[in-house]
Amino acid sequence: MAIYENLTIEKGMYNPGGYGLTKTLEKLDPSENYRGTSLEGLDAFQRQLKRFDIKVSGAGSDCVEKFFQTSSSAALFPEYISRAVHQGMEQTDVLKDIIATTTHIEGLDYRSIASVPTNSEKSLQVVAEGAAIPETAVRTQENLVQLTKRGRMLVSSYEALRFQRLDLFTVTLRQIGAYIATTQLADAISVIISGDGNQNPADTISAATSGTLAYGDLISLWNSLNPYQLNTVIAPSNMVASMLTMPQMQDAVAGNTFHSTGKMITPLGAKLIHAPNMTSGKIIGLDKNYALEMVIAGDITTEYDKLIDRQLERAAITCTAGFAKIFADAAKVINV
Repeated sequence: MAIYENLTIEKGMYNPGGYGLTKTLEKLDPSENYRGTSLEGLDAFQRQLKRFDIKVSGAGSDCVEKFFQTSSSAALFPEYISRAVHQGMEQTDVLKDIIATTTHIEGLDYRSIASVPTNSEKSLQVVAEGAAIPETAVRTQENLVQLTKRGRMLVSSYEALRFQRLDLFTVTLRQIGAYIATTQLADAISVIISGDGNQNPADTISAATSGTLAYGDLISLWNSLNPYQLNTVIAPSNMVASMLTMPQMQDAVAGNTFHSTGKMITPLGAKLIHAPNMTSGKIIGLDKNYALEMVIAGDITTEYDKLIDRQLERAAITCTAGFAKIFADAAKVINV
C-alpha cells in the first residue's frame, strides 16, 4: 500500500514551522517517489483527494459534505479553499506584468534594498589601467515595507453548503481571489506613484495639453525612462480609451491585434494594463524588470480551526503583502 493511503491528516499539519499543509505532506510523502506511476504529476495534496475520492471540479464534482466524511478528509478542506482562492488570484492577477521580483518572508518586518545610480553610473565608463573601478552603492531602505492584509470573511454553515457541488463552490472562492488580486494591484499602483515611504515617489511628466492625451506625450514618457525600457503602461479607463482611439492605434497591425485577440497594446509596443480604480488622468509607464518588488508574508491563510471543527460558520481568508520600489526612476507618471 502506498504511503499516501496511510497518512493521518490533522489540522496541526497546517503550520509546523510555517510550512503549510501541502509542504508538510510533501515531506511525509514526496512526489518524486511516484515517478513512472499513475500518480505522477499529482502533488501530495492531490493524492489525498484521490485517496478519499474527492472530485473538486468538472461536471461530476462531489458535494461539500464529501470532505467531512472522516476527520482526515475534513482536514483537507482549508487547503482546498486556499487553492481555489489562489486560482482566482492567478486568473485576475496582472501583478506578474509589473513585478520585477517577489520575496516571501515569514515575519511581518522587511526592509528592502535600493540603488539610486546617477546618470554617469548608468553607463559604464572606461577604466584605465591601475585606476579605481567606479562604485554603485546598494543600501538598505530607511523604512520597512508596509504590508497590508487583504481578505474576505467566508460566512456560511455546513448545513447550507453540504449538498452544493464543489465545482460551483470553487467559483465563489475564485471570486474572492479575484477581489484580493484587484486590491493588491491598487496597492502596487499607490507605491509606484507615491513611493514606499522612503522618499521615492515617481517623477511626473505633464501632458503637452492639459486634459488631453496625445501621442507625443507617450513619446515623452518613453524618452524619459532611458536607459530603462518602456515595456508596461498602466492606465485608468478614460486613458485607455484615449490611447485606443489614437490614429496610431488604427494602423493594420495594431488594430488587427486588438480586434482578433482582444489584447491591448500601445503605439509604442508596451503592454497596456487596464486599472479601472486608478486615479483618472494619470498614466504610469515603467520597466517591469527593475521597478517594483512584491513582498508576501506567508501564503493565503484560512482559519482552519473553524473550517474543520465547526464546519464553516465564519472563517477569514487573507493574504498579507506589500510593495517596495527597487529603482525609483524605472517608473514615470504622466499627468494629463
